[in-house]
Formats: sequence, C-alpha cells, structure tokens
Amino acid sequence: MHSVPEPVPGRVATRPGTSHDEKVTRWALAAQRGDRVAAERFVRATHWDVWRFVAHLSGDVHAADDLAQETFVRALQSLHGFAGRSCARTWLLTIARRVVVDQRRRASSRPRIAEVDDWQAAVERTQGEDGNGFEELVALRDLMDALDPPRRQAFVLTQLVGLSYADTAELVRCPVGTVRSRVSRARREMTASIRTA
Repeated sequence: MHSVPEPVPGRVATRPGTSHDEKVTRWALAAQRGDRVAAERFVRATHWDVWRFVAHLSGDVHAADDLAQETFVRALQSLHGFAGRSCARTWLLTIARRVVVDQRRRASSRPRIAEVDDWQAAVERTQGEDGNGFEELVALRDLMDALDPPRRQAFVLTQLVGLSYADTAELVRCPVGTVRSRVSRARREMTASIRTA
C-alpha cells in the first residue's frame, strides 16, 4: 500500500495525468486551508474562464474586469464553504453568474447615462489601428445573439469557456443530454445562418 505524501506549503500534490479541473479543485481546497500560493494558482488558472463567462453573460466587455474581480472576492471569502464535491471551476462559475445577476439588478434600479457625443468615433477607437478581427467578432456575436438563451448559454460554456458537458449541466441545473442537445442545435442554427448569409 502506498503512502500519500504530506502536502508541502505552497505546493499542491498532483498525480501524473491529473486533469486541469482536478488541479484547480486541489488548489481551491489547499487555499481553503490557508495556502496562499495555492490560492494564487487557483485564481490564475481560472481567471480567463471567469472573465469570458462574465463578459458573455453581462454583454459588457468593459465591465468584465470588475465582474471577474468581484467573483474572486466572493469566492475567496466563501471558500470555507467549498466542500470539493464538484469541480472548483463549476463552483466558481456559479458565483460568477450570481455576480452578474446582482450587477444587472443594481444597474436596472438606476438610470444609465452615456457621456458619448460622437458614437462613430467611439466605435472606431474600439477597432484598433487596422480593425482586424472586428467584423468577425461582430458576426460571431450576431450569430450567438440569434440563439435562444439556453442554447447560447450551453454553447458558450462548452465551446468558449471549455467546460465539460457534465460540468455545464451541473452549472445550469439540467440533464447532460439536454446540454448536448442545446449545443448541437446551436451549432446547426449557426451553420445554417452562415450558409444563408
């Protein structure tokens, strides 16, 4: 029988072949025990996924940094309650969704004032020097916006964020088969829209 080595502060023991999600979950559990290096690794390993998720859900790329930061603040404050029964990334994205919902509620309770006189100039500034990729980004956004919300959410989580179908099903609280169906239909609808364009 093999003995399990004691964890070294600042290092999370991982087995060869350990998946990314398993590593992230181990870092979260080590951070829960006060390991600051593991907490940093947890944040670094999940930051891009959280940023993409909140940018998509909010529809506001400019607010994504603040929303991601708020997600990590809440996650680290409530890390003591994470039991490790699910993947830490799934747990974190659940918090991210709550952050976006709370932000929308706050935003809807007060009027928005835009201080932009020249909308054309504002759009041109966001395109960069040569505008490369802007049209493709707009086209992809239009294709995704045409999907019904459950299909769009399943597509973004599995195809853009990179969650497994099982983790996505747990996050959106529906059967795995439903997630697969939604992603498949989203792909068909987007492909059909491209062909008819």
